[in-house]
Amino acid sequence: MKRWLSVGLLVLLCVPGCGGDRINVEELTLGLMLGMDLDQDNHMVYYLSSPVFNKEAKKKNEEFGRKTETLRQSMTGFDAMTTGLTIRGKVQVMLIGKRVLQHPDWFRLFDVVYRDAKYSVNARVVAVDGPVSEVINFYPLDKPRLPLHMTRLIDTANRRGITVRTTLQELHRQMYEKGITPSISEVRLNKAVEVKGTAVLDERGRYAERLGLQESTLLLMLQNRQKEMNLSVQIPGEGKQGPIRRSTITFRVKNAKTKIKTKHVQDRFQFDIDIQLPIALSERLFPFDVKKNGEELQEAIDEQLKRQFEQIIRSFQKHQTDPIGLGLYARAYEYEAYKKVQEHWGEAFAKADVKLSVKTEITDMGPVK
Repeated sequence: MKRWLSVGLLVLLCVPGCGGDRINVEELTLGLMLGMDLDQDNHMVYYLSSPVFNKEAKKKNEEFGRKTETLRQSMTGFDAMTTGLTIRGKVQVMLIGKRVLQHPDWFRLFDVVYRDAKYSVNARVVAVDGPVSEVINFYPLDKPRLPLHMTRLIDTANRRGITVRTTLQELHRQMYEKGITPSISEVRLNKAVEVKGTAVLDERGRYAERLGLQESTLLLMLQNRQKEMNLSVQIPGEGKQGPIRRSTITFRVKNAKTKIKTKHVQDRFQFDIDIQLPIALSERLFPFDVKKNGEELQEAIDEQLKRQFEQIIRSFQKHQTDPIGLGLYARAYEYEAYKKVQEHWGEAFAKADVKLSVKTEITDMGPVK
């Protein structure tokens, strides 16, 4: 009895204290989206997008821009501009201008993100092809609040297999992991914010190239991500009639399997990549008897996909980037050889021999003959 009485008194004593720490949501500035970019004079500009909960406000978002040297200094500037207490632990999206990514030391600007435990490391990192200010100040009338829309846009595009999904935590791993180079989503504002594919960065984090939507799908396959994806190829032999390109065939890939074998011979790494793709036909614009000649169609698809895979791998070697993470396989299976080149893995990968094989199997032709 005495114990329950003690517990009751403790609860009564805690209630007033707990109530005194309460802050209404109207009194907060929730930074859901942050951005960084360079202005015309190469000065760093930081941006903040926050939802507005005031009933009298006509806009449901407020945006701020601050020209400062560091991200931490920008937060002090935002505090001087906002009426609510700035909360930075709810950031969902981190936008980085393409001009910033072209500088090798831009990642140092994220020091406060990883040093301050109040920041969320689950925020999606997104490259912006164009001014970040245009995206931050974009106000879609038929979409949810922009930070929420951007979050869903990146997550949905990743589920569809047309871009990667790199969080701040994952970016930190990719930047400091010597056997892989970073890759992040890339968007551009036209009439709406549109996912353009994947930005591939080099060992120092500099922008190297952009992969288109289908190329991003191929990258995810090479990374052995188990997702459902859609691909299109052009089958030779069918011409173009007016605006209709009859050689196109589109199919859905389920549970792609990628196996990678690693060797080190005569001071060069060798990678044998074997890709198995069960596919379901979803669109065919030319006449073909798939039931009778399915193997012939599979071979034609294999050849076209192999060319596309080889093309992006050659591009990675040209730019000395490895978003696939083949360096991780080199370290796991040829550690002594990898240890000698780990500090300049991009250069070593550029000299590597990469052999690739693609084998598709048509498992579903659809209900239409």
